[in-house]
Amino acid sequence: MWFKRMSLEDWFDAHQYRTRFDVGESAVKFVKLGELGLDLRSIPLRYGYHTGQPALREQIVQDYPGLAPDEVLVTSGGAEAIFAITAALVKPGDHVIVEHPNYPSTYEVPRGLGAEVSLFKLRFEEAFRPDLDRLACMIQPNTKLIVFTHPNNPTGSMISEDDLRRLVQLAESRRIHLLFDETYRHLTFGEKLPAAATLSPWAISIAGMSKCYGLPGIRIGWLATRSRDVLDCVLAIREQVSITNTALGEAIAIALLKRRDEFLGKARVHVERNLVIVRDWMASQHWLGWVPPSGGVVFSPRIRAEWPGDPESAVHVACHRARSFCDSGPLL
Repeated sequence: MWFKRMSLEDWFDAHQYRTRFDVGESAVKFVKLGELGLDLRSIPLRYGYHTGQPALREQIVQDYPGLAPDEVLVTSGGAEAIFAITAALVKPGDHVIVEHPNYPSTYEVPRGLGAEVSLFKLRFEEAFRPDLDRLACMIQPNTKLIVFTHPNNPTGSMISEDDLRRLVQLAESRRIHLLFDETYRHLTFGEKLPAAATLSPWAISIAGMSKCYGLPGIRIGWLATRSRDVLDCVLAIREQVSITNTALGEAIAIALLKRRDEFLGKARVHVERNLVIVRDWMASQHWLGWVPPSGGVVFSPRIRAEWPGDPESAVHVACHRARSFCDSGPLL
């Protein structure tokens, strides 16, 4: 079998629909159709544009100054973008560097395609910030792709704009494509980074409607790049997989993006309010260490070394305390 099941998704299938409070959810609270005030009865349920509906690409490209709508390709969620980009750029025997921790498909897809994958580890002691000198030492003659995600999932860490520009320059100078997942870009707690795709033709930005907008159910994502070769290769791959996107999903995405400021504003208020609650709770949990997130909706705590007892007992205590915390009042 070329590809492995993702244990994370298997776990979600088993548990996420049976739990009352999901403190591991990686997106803002999902939106219901009624909140959009959208009448879907007149939408033609026909095949769509292979690159995505023009009206949708016009909305998306507003986040990528200097890019044109035909430099955006709409995909079935960010997951398809990751798969198609990797398949377009990586062949068996090639080398890929993936920032880690990260969403499993960023490293499982290249492994499934027969590539050698090196994990560029983010370290708790470095506040999960990437050390680009260490990254540069990992590059090999056959390195074809570097994959980064910031704000990072699941650590919530950020890369500085200076380091992003240095990373892009490093990839460009070595003629290596950079895949930069910007799914949480609009939920950065400070200044947003520039979109990587606007900085170089060697950079590819991906994002979608799932995390910041609360629409994972419509399965709409996209990639943006100035590289026509990448766009053509990705399009050829997705025509063998999904052909086009869902007509209903694209219509919903257009409707929400026309009101993006309204929905992003609500999401930001919600997330920042919850971050205050989590900060207060973590301050009282002396058995846990953490790096406060710089963006997104998740972070990665760790059990302190001085915790008495085995790790499994610590996990049970963590679950009990988190459950008590949630039961004290709604977070959503």
